[in-house]
Amino acid sequence: MTLVVLELRSHQQDTFDEQLTEIIQQAPQFFDQSPLLINLAKLDEPEKPVDLEQLLKQCRARKLQPVAFKSVPPSLLEAVQASGLACLPEATSQLASRELALQPAAPVIKTEVREVPVARGTKVIVRPVRSGQQVYAEGADLVVLANVSKGAEVLADGSVHIYGALRGRALAGVRGAQDARIFCQEMDAELVSVAGNFLPGDAIGGDVSKHAVQVYLDGDSLKIERTA
Repeated sequence: MTLVVLELRSHQQDTFDEQLTEIIQQAPQFFDQSPLLINLAKLDEPEKPVDLEQLLKQCRARKLQPVAFKSVPPSLLEAVQASGLACLPEATSQLASRELALQPAAPVIKTEVREVPVARGTKVIVRPVRSGQQVYAEGADLVVLANVSKGAEVLADGSVHIYGALRGRALAGVRGAQDARIFCQEMDAELVSVAGNFLPGDAIGGDVSKHAVQVYLDGDSLKIERTA
């Protein structure tokens, strides 16, 4: 199971909505209907009132499902209790924390991933995946015997193999399989992700661009290396 964690530092309604929307647009399928834990441990001003009702509305409008608050300061305890959501203590869980995005003065989105063993099959796509299309291999590896165009998205619970150019988005291990990998014959991606760890296209180094590569997790870091 995958739990999205929102670390709230401050809440200005318009700014928060823009930042949350930008993060979710990187991988809409990943965040769609995901349970959300709101962590208040890093509030810049913990004694300052926060409109939690509006915050929850904004999250739900982006198809996130808030389930609990964590590390609630005394000033917000009554509002959290009135929300009807669970109130978790400061102690961290034993789930592995995966950071998705980090921006100065912005909310920090993380995932907490629990890996569940999945018997993997293989889903094979023989035609190009064109802009606007999305292909998901549930409980399986995904093999694409053609290009993945810009604006297209391929996802798999297992690994993603692309025997062509990757110009869109590829997400492997979307249910938390940390041994999943992405392989492609030509790296020109808009975004790659393994087990909730994201790397946008503009952060992919030029030394691997246009080359055959594999993408995998090395500890907590997402690595891309050339295979040819």
